Amino acid sequence: MLLKPARTVLAAAGALGLAVSLAACGSSPAPTGDGAKGGKDGSAAARDGSSGSPSAAQSSTPPPKPSKVLMPSGPAADLKKVRDTAAGPIMMTTLTGAKSGVSGKVWVWLPPEYGDPKFAKTGFPVLTLYAGGQSAGYNTWTDNQLPIQEIGAQLSKEGKAHPFILVMPVQNLETAEARALECSDIPGQPKIGTWMSQDIPDFVKANFRTVKGRDGWGLMGASTGAFCSAKLAMAHPDVFKAAVPIDGYFNPDSPLWKGHEAERLANSPDQLIATSKADVRMLATAGGANAYETKLVKAWVAKAAAPTTVEYYEQPGGKHLTSDFKKMIPVTLEWLSKNLAGPQSDD
Repeated sequence: MLLKPARTVLAAAGALGLAVSLAACGSSPAPTGDGAKGGKDGSAAARDGSSGSPSAAQSSTPPPKPSKVLMPSGPAADLKKVRDTAAGPIMMTTLTGAKSGVSGKVWVWLPPEYGDPKFAKTGFPVLTLYAGGQSAGYNTWTDNQLPIQEIGAQLSKEGKAHPFILVMPVQNLETAEARALECSDIPGQPKIGTWMSQDIPDFVKANFRTVKGRDGWGLMGASTGAFCSAKLAMAHPDVFKAAVPIDGYFNPDSPLWKGHEAERLANSPDQLIATSKADVRMLATAGGANAYETKLVKAWVAKAAAPTTVEYYEQPGGKHLTSDFKKMIPVTLEWLSKNLAGPQSDD
Protein backbone atom coordinates (compact mmCIF):
# COMPACT_ATOMS: atom_id res chain seq x y z
CA MET A 1 0.00 0.00 0.00
CA LEU A 2 1.36 3.42 -0.91
CA LEU A 3 1.12 6.18 1.63
CA LYS A 4 0.95 9.77 0.46
CA PRO A 5 3.76 11.97 1.77
CA ALA A 6 2.73 13.90 4.83
CA ARG A 7 3.26 17.64 5.02
CA THR A 8 4.01 18.51 8.60
CA VAL A 9 5.30 21.72 10.09
CA LEU A 10 7.92 20.98 12.71
CA ALA A 11 7.77 23.26 15.70
CA ALA A 12 10.00 23.04 18.74
CA ALA A 13 8.16 22.24 21.92
CA GLY A 14 8.55 24.56 24.88
CA ALA A 15 10.75 23.59 27.76
CA LEU A 16 8.85 21.24 29.97
CA GLY A 17 9.66 19.77 33.36
CA LEU A 18 9.80 16.11 34.14
CA ALA A 19 8.53 14.38 37.23
CA VAL A 20 8.82 10.62 37.31
CA SER A 21 6.29 9.22 39.76
CA LEU A 22 5.91 5.60 40.56
CA ALA A 23 2.34 5.09 41.70
CA ALA A 24 1.18 2.08 43.64
CA CYS A 25 -2.11 0.33 43.08
CA GLY A 26 -4.24 -1.16 45.83
CA SER A 27 -7.50 -3.01 46.02
CA SER A 28 -9.98 -3.79 48.72
CA PRO A 29 -11.14 -7.36 49.33
CA ALA A 30 -14.67 -8.06 48.21
CA PRO A 31 -17.18 -8.66 51.01
CA THR A 32 -18.21 -12.25 51.55
CA GLY A 33 -21.54 -13.61 52.70
CA ASP A 34 -21.96 -14.09 56.47
CA GLY A 35 -24.44 -16.94 56.26
CA ALA A 36 -27.23 -14.86 57.84
CA LYS A 37 -30.71 -16.35 57.52
CA GLY A 38 -33.77 -14.61 56.12
CA GLY A 39 -35.75 -12.25 58.33
CA LYS A 40 -39.15 -12.66 60.01
CA ASP A 41 -41.00 -12.29 56.71
CA GLY A 42 -39.92 -15.77 55.56
CA SER A 43 -37.51 -14.79 52.77
CA ALA A 44 -36.61 -17.21 49.98
CA ALA A 45 -33.24 -17.88 51.58
CA ALA A 46 -34.93 -18.96 54.81
CA ARG A 47 -37.60 -21.05 53.05
CA ASP A 48 -35.33 -22.97 50.69
CA GLY A 49 -32.60 -23.60 53.21
CA SER A 50 -30.00 -21.66 51.23
CA SER A 51 -28.73 -19.59 54.13
CA GLY A 52 -25.05 -18.78 53.63
CA SER A 53 -25.40 -18.61 49.82
CA PRO A 54 -24.59 -15.34 48.03
CA SER A 55 -27.56 -13.07 47.53
CA ALA A 56 -28.95 -12.55 44.04
CA ALA A 57 -27.42 -9.10 43.96
CA GLN A 58 -24.01 -10.47 44.85
CA SER A 59 -24.08 -13.32 42.35
CA SER A 60 -25.13 -11.03 39.52
CA THR A 61 -22.37 -8.48 40.14
CA PRO A 62 -20.13 -8.44 37.07
CA PRO A 63 -16.44 -9.16 37.62
CA PRO A 64 -14.13 -6.14 37.73
CA LYS A 65 -12.83 -4.96 34.38
CA PRO A 66 -9.21 -5.91 33.67
CA SER A 67 -6.77 -3.07 34.17
CA LYS A 68 -5.45 -1.29 31.09
CA VAL A 69 -2.47 0.12 32.98
CA LEU A 70 0.67 -1.67 34.09
CA MET A 71 2.11 0.17 37.09
CA PRO A 72 5.88 0.01 37.67
CA SER A 73 6.94 -3.06 39.64
CA GLY A 74 10.49 -1.98 40.54
CA PRO A 75 13.23 -2.12 41.46
CA ALA A 76 13.93 1.42 40.27
CA ALA A 77 16.89 1.78 37.92
CA ASP A 78 19.68 4.29 38.46
CA LEU A 79 18.70 6.76 35.75
CA LYS A 80 20.79 9.91 35.38
CA LYS A 81 20.15 12.94 33.19
CA VAL A 82 22.61 13.15 30.32
CA ARG A 83 21.06 15.80 28.10
CA ASP A 84 18.36 18.47 28.14
CA THR A 85 16.06 18.94 25.18
CA ALA A 86 13.43 21.61 24.61
CA ALA A 87 10.89 18.89 25.46
CA GLY A 88 12.49 17.59 28.64
CA PRO A 89 15.60 15.66 29.71
CA ILE A 90 17.01 12.43 28.33
CA MET A 91 18.03 9.97 31.02
CA MET A 92 20.50 7.10 30.78
CA THR A 93 21.35 3.95 32.68
CA THR A 94 23.47 0.86 32.16
CA LEU A 95 21.21 -2.16 32.06
CA THR A 96 22.54 -5.60 32.93
CA GLY A 97 19.91 -8.02 31.69
CA ALA A 98 18.79 -10.75 34.08
CA LYS A 99 17.87 -13.05 31.18
CA SER A 100 20.69 -12.29 28.72
CA GLY A 101 23.58 -11.33 30.98
CA VAL A 102 24.31 -8.49 28.52
CA SER A 103 25.25 -5.10 29.94
CA GLY A 104 24.66 -2.01 27.79
CA LYS A 105 23.53 1.59 27.82
CA VAL A 106 19.86 2.52 27.53
CA TRP A 107 18.55 6.09 27.15
CA VAL A 108 14.98 7.07 28.08
CA TRP A 109 12.86 10.14 27.40
CA LEU A 110 9.47 10.64 29.02
CA PRO A 111 6.83 12.78 27.31
CA PRO A 112 5.76 15.96 29.13
CA GLU A 113 2.38 14.38 29.92
CA TYR A 114 4.06 11.66 31.99
CA GLY A 115 4.93 14.08 34.80
CA ASP A 116 1.56 15.87 34.76
CA PRO A 117 -0.45 15.04 37.92
CA LYS A 118 -3.54 14.58 35.71
CA PHE A 119 -1.83 11.49 34.24
CA ALA A 120 -0.59 10.03 37.53
CA LYS A 121 -2.56 6.81 36.98
CA THR A 122 -2.17 6.67 33.20
CA GLY A 123 -0.09 4.13 31.31
CA PHE A 124 1.83 5.31 28.25
CA PRO A 125 2.75 3.57 24.97
CA VAL A 126 6.42 2.68 24.46
CA LEU A 127 8.50 3.23 21.31
CA THR A 128 11.97 1.68 21.15
CA LEU A 129 14.33 3.41 18.72
CA TYR A 130 17.37 1.85 17.04
CA ALA A 131 20.16 3.81 15.37
CA GLY A 132 21.98 3.35 12.10
CA GLY A 133 25.54 2.12 12.03
CA GLN A 134 27.18 0.02 14.70
CA SER A 135 25.56 1.90 17.62
CA ALA A 136 28.05 0.65 20.20
CA GLY A 137 28.02 3.10 23.12
CA TYR A 138 25.75 5.61 21.35
CA ASN A 139 22.28 6.00 19.87
CA THR A 140 21.70 8.78 17.32
CA TRP A 141 18.07 9.25 18.43
CA THR A 142 19.46 10.89 21.57
CA ASP A 143 21.20 13.83 19.89
CA ASN A 144 20.04 16.87 17.96
CA GLN A 145 20.52 15.21 14.56
CA LEU A 146 17.25 13.36 15.10
CA PRO A 147 15.18 15.60 17.43
CA ILE A 148 12.33 13.14 17.83
CA GLN A 149 11.70 14.33 21.40
CA GLU A 150 10.83 17.91 20.38
CA ILE A 151 8.93 16.83 17.27
CA GLY A 152 7.02 14.17 19.19
CA ALA A 153 6.03 16.59 21.96
CA GLN A 154 4.75 19.12 19.42
CA LEU A 155 2.76 16.51 17.48
CA SER A 156 1.25 15.23 20.74
CA LYS A 157 0.28 18.79 21.69
CA GLU A 158 -1.44 19.14 18.30
CA GLY A 159 -3.25 15.81 18.75
CA LYS A 160 -1.45 14.22 15.81
CA ALA A 161 0.62 11.64 17.70
CA HIS A 162 0.62 9.76 20.97
CA PRO A 163 2.91 10.86 23.80
CA PHE A 164 5.33 7.93 23.64
CA ILE A 165 7.89 6.84 26.20
CA LEU A 166 11.03 6.71 24.04
CA VAL A 167 13.58 3.98 24.80
CA MET A 168 16.92 4.16 22.96
CA PRO A 169 19.36 1.28 23.57
CA VAL A 170 22.70 0.45 22.02
CA GLN A 171 22.74 -2.32 19.42
CA ASN A 172 26.30 -3.59 19.70
CA LEU A 173 28.95 -3.95 22.37
CA GLU A 174 31.97 -3.37 20.10
CA THR A 175 32.63 -0.73 17.44
CA ALA A 176 34.07 -3.07 14.80
CA GLU A 177 31.50 -4.03 12.15
CA ALA A 178 33.09 -7.47 12.01
CA ARG A 179 31.62 -7.93 15.52
CA ALA A 180 28.09 -6.85 14.59
CA LEU A 181 25.51 -8.80 16.60
CA GLU A 182 22.55 -7.87 14.35
CA CYS A 183 20.08 -7.74 17.24
CA SER A 184 20.24 -11.53 17.52
CA ASP A 185 21.49 -14.31 19.76
CA ILE A 186 24.30 -15.47 17.48
CA PRO A 187 25.70 -18.77 18.82
CA GLY A 188 28.74 -18.17 20.99
CA GLN A 189 28.16 -14.41 21.20
CA PRO A 190 26.50 -12.13 23.80
CA LYS A 191 22.73 -12.62 23.75
CA ILE A 192 21.87 -9.16 22.50
CA GLY A 193 18.61 -10.43 20.96
CA THR A 194 17.37 -11.56 24.37
CA TRP A 195 18.55 -8.29 25.90
CA MET A 196 16.54 -6.30 23.35
CA SER A 197 13.38 -8.41 23.28
CA GLN A 198 13.09 -9.37 26.96
CA ASP A 199 15.42 -7.47 29.29
CA ILE A 200 14.66 -4.00 27.92
CA PRO A 201 10.86 -4.42 28.06
CA ASP A 202 11.23 -5.81 31.60
CA PHE A 203 13.30 -2.75 32.54
CA VAL A 204 10.69 -0.38 31.12
CA LYS A 205 7.84 -2.13 32.92
CA ALA A 206 9.78 -2.10 36.18
CA ASN A 207 10.30 1.67 36.04
CA PHE A 208 7.43 3.33 34.19
CA ARG A 209 3.66 3.32 33.82
CA THR A 210 2.92 1.52 30.57
CA VAL A 211 -0.01 0.18 28.56
CA LYS A 212 -0.76 -3.38 29.59
CA GLY A 213 -0.21 -5.94 26.84
CA ARG A 214 1.52 -5.52 23.48
CA ASP A 215 -0.89 -3.00 21.93
CA GLY A 216 1.15 -0.03 23.14
CA TRP A 217 4.60 -1.34 22.19
CA GLY A 218 6.33 -0.33 18.95
CA LEU A 219 9.76 -0.32 17.31
CA MET A 220 11.46 2.02 14.87
CA GLY A 221 14.94 2.30 13.42
CA ALA A 222 16.87 3.62 10.44
CA SER A 223 19.30 1.66 8.27
CA THR A 224 20.80 -1.00 10.59
CA GLY A 225 18.13 -0.02 13.09
CA ALA A 226 15.50 -0.81 10.46
CA PHE A 227 16.82 -4.37 10.28
CA CYS A 228 16.47 -4.64 14.05
CA SER A 229 12.95 -3.20 14.09
CA ALA A 230 11.61 -5.55 11.44
CA LYS A 231 13.34 -8.60 12.83
CA LEU A 232 12.34 -8.10 16.47
CA ALA A 233 8.70 -7.33 15.61
CA MET A 234 8.26 -10.53 13.61
CA ALA A 235 10.25 -12.67 16.04
CA HIS A 236 8.42 -11.36 19.12
CA PRO A 237 4.80 -10.51 18.25
CA ASP A 238 3.84 -11.26 21.85
CA VAL A 239 5.84 -8.19 22.90
CA PHE A 240 5.50 -5.76 19.96
CA LYS A 241 2.52 -4.83 17.80
CA ALA A 242 4.01 -2.46 15.23
CA ALA A 243 7.32 -1.45 13.69
CA VAL A 244 8.74 1.11 11.27
CA PRO A 245 11.91 0.04 9.43
CA ILE A 246 13.27 3.22 7.80
CA ASP A 247 15.43 2.66 4.69
CA GLY A 248 16.55 -0.76 5.85
CA TYR A 249 18.27 -3.93 4.68
CA PHE A 250 16.89 -7.35 5.52
CA ASN A 251 19.59 -9.97 5.03
CA PRO A 252 21.91 -10.60 8.02
CA ASP A 253 25.53 -10.45 6.90
CA SER A 254 27.66 -10.28 10.04
CA PRO A 255 30.84 -12.42 9.85
CA LEU A 256 29.83 -13.83 13.24
CA TRP A 257 27.18 -15.98 11.54
CA LYS A 258 29.89 -18.10 9.86
CA GLY A 259 29.20 -21.76 10.58
CA HIS A 260 25.65 -21.01 11.79
CA GLU A 261 23.64 -20.76 8.58
CA ALA A 262 20.43 -22.24 10.01
CA GLU A 263 20.47 -19.74 12.86
CA ARG A 264 21.26 -16.89 10.45
CA LEU A 265 18.23 -17.67 8.32
CA ALA A 266 16.04 -17.98 11.42
CA ASN A 267 17.01 -14.39 12.28
CA SER A 268 16.69 -12.99 8.77
CA PRO A 269 13.90 -10.46 8.15
CA ASP A 270 14.09 -11.48 4.49
CA GLN A 271 13.16 -15.05 5.46
CA LEU A 272 10.77 -14.12 8.27
CA ILE A 273 8.61 -11.86 6.09
CA ALA A 274 7.86 -14.78 3.75
CA THR A 275 7.02 -17.27 6.52
CA SER A 276 5.82 -15.04 9.35
CA LYS A 277 2.62 -15.89 11.19
CA ALA A 278 3.07 -12.82 13.37
CA ASP A 279 0.09 -10.48 13.71
CA VAL A 280 2.18 -7.32 13.44
CA ARG A 281 1.91 -4.14 11.39
CA MET A 282 4.86 -2.48 9.72
CA LEU A 283 5.59 0.61 7.67
CA ALA A 284 8.66 0.12 5.47
CA THR A 285 10.19 3.24 3.94
CA ALA A 286 12.71 3.96 1.20
CA GLY A 287 14.36 7.08 -0.16
CA GLY A 288 13.04 7.95 -3.60
CA ALA A 289 16.46 9.14 -4.80
CA ASN A 290 18.04 5.74 -4.18
CA ALA A 291 16.92 3.29 -6.89
CA TYR A 292 18.72 0.34 -5.30
CA GLU A 293 17.05 0.99 -1.96
CA THR A 294 13.55 1.43 -3.34
CA LYS A 295 13.85 -1.82 -5.31
CA LEU A 296 15.13 -3.68 -2.23
CA VAL A 297 12.40 -2.43 0.09
CA LYS A 298 9.58 -2.92 -2.43
CA ALA A 299 10.67 -6.52 -3.03
CA TRP A 300 10.67 -7.15 0.72
CA VAL A 301 7.22 -5.59 1.20
CA ALA A 302 5.82 -7.75 -1.62
CA LYS A 303 6.66 -10.91 0.32
CA ALA A 304 4.39 -10.08 3.26
CA ALA A 305 1.29 -12.19 3.83
CA ALA A 306 -1.51 -12.06 6.39
CA PRO A 307 -1.60 -11.78 9.32
CA THR A 308 1.58 -9.72 8.90
CA THR A 309 0.83 -6.45 7.12
CA VAL A 310 3.40 -4.07 5.63
CA GLU A 311 2.71 -0.66 4.12
CA TYR A 312 5.24 1.09 1.89
CA TYR A 313 6.22 4.76 1.97
CA GLU A 314 8.64 6.33 -0.46
CA GLN A 315 10.16 9.62 0.61
CA PRO A 316 10.23 11.94 -2.42
CA GLY A 317 13.86 12.68 -3.27
CA GLY A 318 14.99 10.98 -0.08
CA LYS A 319 18.56 9.75 0.32
CA HIS A 320 20.16 7.41 2.84
CA LEU A 321 21.15 10.28 5.12
CA THR A 322 20.45 11.23 8.72
CA SER A 323 19.12 14.58 7.48
CA ASP A 324 16.49 12.73 5.46
CA PHE A 325 15.70 10.35 8.33
CA LYS A 326 14.91 13.48 10.35
CA LYS A 327 12.31 14.53 7.77
CA MET A 328 10.60 11.16 8.24
CA ILE A 329 9.89 11.65 11.95
CA PRO A 330 6.42 13.25 11.62
CA VAL A 331 5.28 10.67 9.04
CA THR A 332 6.41 7.75 11.16
CA LEU A 333 5.10 9.02 14.50
CA GLU A 334 1.69 9.71 13.00
CA TRP A 335 1.60 6.22 11.45
CA LEU A 336 2.63 4.59 14.73
CA SER A 337 -0.08 6.54 16.57
CA LYS A 338 -2.70 5.11 14.21
CA ASN A 339 -1.45 1.56 14.74
CA LEU A 340 -0.66 1.50 18.46
CA ALA A 341 -2.78 2.16 21.52
CA GLY A 342 -2.48 5.58 23.09
CA PRO A 343 -2.29 6.41 26.81
CA GLN A 344 -4.64 4.28 28.88
CA SER A 345 -6.36 4.90 32.20
CA ASP A 346 -8.68 2.79 34.38
CA ASP A 347 -10.65 5.84 35.56
